[in-house]
Amino acid sequence: MIILKQKSDILGSFVSSLCLIHCFATPFIFVAQTSVSACCTTTITPSWWSYIDLFFLVISLFAIYWSTKFTTAKWMKFALWINWFLLFTVITNEKSALFHLPEITIYIPAFALVILHIYNRKYCRCNVDSCCVKEEE
Repeated sequence: MIILKQKSDILGSFVSSLCLIHCFATPFIFVAQTSVSACCTTTITPSWWSYIDLFFLVISLFAIYWSTKFTTAKWMKFALWINWFLLFTVITNEKSALFHLPEITIYIPAFALVILHIYNRKYCRCNVDSCCVKEEE
C-alpha cells in the first residue's frame, strides 16, 4: 500500500500504457485467430484476455485515487477522474454493446491517463505527505 501511495503516478502511467498495448493488440490477435481457424480447427480466445481490460481498470482506479489525493493541482483531480470514467464507460459499453462507438474511442481516455499521470508526477506531485493535502473549504 505504501508503494501504491508513493508511486501511484508511475503505476497509473504503466497500467494505462499496458491497457493501450492490450487495446492495440486485440484486433491483431482476432485477425490471426480468424486466419488460423479458417484453415485449421477452431480456436477460442482465452476468457482471461477479454477480461484483462477490467483488471487494468481496477488497478488504474487505485492509482488515480492515490494520485488525486496527493496532487497540488485541482484541475488534475478532475482530469484524471473524468478520463477514468470515460475509459470505464467505453469498456463497459464494449462488454454490454449498448451503443456503437468507434474503436478509436478507447484510445483517447487511455492515452490521456498516461499523459496526465506523467504530467502529475513531474509538475503537480507533492513529495511530502503534508504539503499538498488541504481540506477543501
